[in-house]
Amino acid sequence: EIGFGMGEGLAEIAAAHPENDYLGVEVHTPGVGALLKQLGERGLTNVRVVQHDAVEVLTHMLAPASLAGIHIFFPDPWHKKRHHKRRLIQPPLVSLLASRLAPGGYIHLATDWQDYAEQMLAVLSAEPQLKNTVADYAPRPDTRPLTKFEQRGIRLGHGVWDLVFRRA
Repeated sequence: EIGFGMGEGLAEIAAAHPENDYLGVEVHTPGVGALLKQLGERGLTNVRVVQHDAVEVLTHMLAPASLAGIHIFFPDPWHKKRHHKRRLIQPPLVSLLASRLAPGGYIHLATDWQDYAEQMLAVLSAEPQLKNTVADYAPRPDTRPLTKFEQRGIRLGHGVWDLVFRRA
């Protein structure tokens, strides 16, 4: 998972699927500490944590076609138009993400900002290595924990959009 925040979701997924190994990438020190605490308290040994820039991790630490899946849930929407260039989901990153997925591997994104969901859909759809698993937005998978950002979005009346693409 890239940008796991305080780590509740990643810990929940790891606990539900102890047969899988997970890698969490986050730059926010308190979030890394919170996840490490949860992993210790729950005795979870199937998560590795890297506190570093995701692009550098993907470029220098992960081999091509080495990941079964990538989760990016509720990345910062940078909702002001002049800040859209700061959004995480941009063509160069999506190309890099796709290159790190094994054939048949998936990328699962979620956001509660409709215009960001539309941008995500356009960017992922334009990536030739990826194919959408549905016509546009996927139904919320039961496997995705309810995050604090999703709860906040629901309280504010925002919709939630999930996108699930597979590497061809």
